[in-house]
Amino acid sequence: MADGVGLLESEVRELIRRRGLDPARDLDGVKDLIAAAVADYDDRAVVGLVPRLPDIEGVAKLLQDSVAGLGPLQRYLDDPEVEEIWINEPGKVFICRSGRAELTTTILEEQQVEDLVEKMLRTTGRRLDLSTPFVDAALPTGERLHAVIPDVTRRHWAVNIRKYLVRARRLGDLVALGSLTQTAADFLHAAVASGLNVVVSGATQAGKTTMVNALAGSVPSHEHIITCEEVFELNLAARDVVAMQCRQPNLEGNGEIPLRRLVKEALRMRPDRLIIGEVREAESLDMLIALNAGNPGLCTVHANSAREAVVKLCTLPLLAGENVSDRFVVPTVAAAVDLIVHLDLDAAGKRRTREIVALSGRVEQGVIETAPIFHRPDQDLVRSHGFPPHPDRFARAGFDLPAWLTERVGN
Repeated sequence: MADGVGLLESEVRELIRRRGLDPARDLDGVKDLIAAAVADYDDRAVVGLVPRLPDIEGVAKLLQDSVAGLGPLQRYLDDPEVEEIWINEPGKVFICRSGRAELTTTILEEQQVEDLVEKMLRTTGRRLDLSTPFVDAALPTGERLHAVIPDVTRRHWAVNIRKYLVRARRLGDLVALGSLTQTAADFLHAAVASGLNVVVSGATQAGKTTMVNALAGSVPSHEHIITCEEVFELNLAARDVVAMQCRQPNLEGNGEIPLRRLVKEALRMRPDRLIIGEVREAESLDMLIALNAGNPGLCTVHANSAREAVVKLCTLPLLAGENVSDRFVVPTVAAAVDLIVHLDLDAAGKRRTREIVALSGRVEQGVIETAPIFHRPDQDLVRSHGFPPHPDRFARAGFDLPAWLTERVGN
């Protein structure tokens, strides 16, 4: 069977080359070509001209994965339960399913790994070589690729493919998934619709991008949304969206577009709402300036708690330069950020909203005052005693939030 599959695959690749098909862009054409080639092969096998193939449909799928997909990894990309795939070495391919890591039975060769990465990068405009040993790219099908090569890694290529499963386009979807209660979802909907600035915090894989995507579903439909990301991950359902991503430098070291530049350019595009995928470094300063200039926004940050997210937002802008001091940053954070939504991933792999905290805007001895709106003392997300800032914004948007929250204190 292996000889027959190899022969058929070489015939299919030759037909694709002759017809000038691009497997990455003309998937239907490749499928039709494979179906015709398999049927022709089966006719020849009946009269003994070529080896018989016992599973014609399985061979067709194998050829499609090899020619137009990612070969042995394609079945994990097709599995809706698989969230992430990573390769530590050719003999160790892992997947993440429902928040849990699993070692698969897939065994690759060193050259296969390199060929797969090269195939994934072919349409992204990004490169991976000794001068650029890291790459971060969005694949045409929506996955996010991160790869590292030796000598940054010890010996083997390290590859990570994160699938973005669109499980929540609205906050109601997160309620159905068990991440939020309906009361908390109603509050967050009102906060976003009223124009409050929201920062989503949490660890890696806690669901920050999914939460931002769901929060963006509460942005009024008439608003013009600009998104800035390192690589495209957000998939908003809004009708008026401009999405931008960073760019790596070229071979001469020119042409790089960092996240800071994107944030600055976004402000020239008259945004009604600014969404920044994640702040890690000095771009946090530009984000704060943008949010403090009357542009409501959303962003994410890695942190272990809502309080630590506030501390991090006060620290990261200091990386922008020696002339940036905490005397400017701390009050700016207090004034610009209204809510922190903190997420976590529990031991069972379930993503949940851990707490929703409001920033009052007041600073005492360099510490920003916060007030818990919702918290999770045990298993349930319950209403706390805090109140959000800017009740006037809620009122202008048609929400009588102070009365609504007062009724739910302790519930």
